[in-house]
Amino acid sequence: MAYATIDDVRTRITAELTPDQERICNKLLGDVAVLIDTVAPNATADQKRVVSCSVVLRAINTAKSSVPVGATQGSMSALGYSQSWTVGSGGAVGELYLSRTEKRILGVGNRIGSYSPLEELAT
Repeated sequence: MAYATIDDVRTRITAELTPDQERICNKLLGDVAVLIDTVAPNATADQKRVVSCSVVLRAINTAKSSVPVGATQGSMSALGYSQSWTVGSGGAVGELYLSRTEKRILGVGNRIGSYSPLEELAT
């Protein structure tokens, strides 16, 4: 079950999606729904739709960009043919991941706390 449609994705971009991109988009929307349900099953439908579109657009745009979408740092050389990119928010290029902003939209992440399994032994 996807939380967004191809039409939802289309309204957020200026270029037309190719038939291959539409096929990939359909598959990714389903995959993102699983990701969202894993981390934020109680998020609202609007939150899930916005995040679904954002994650799918990042994945689609990364495939056709020379700079990975979501990269926080990068360098490029010319004659030595060297590139180096750092992708923020814990994801990797080509991987579906939730950015820091997307986690905030879903109401998860950036919570301070800890858990020690040894505390259970003391009680």
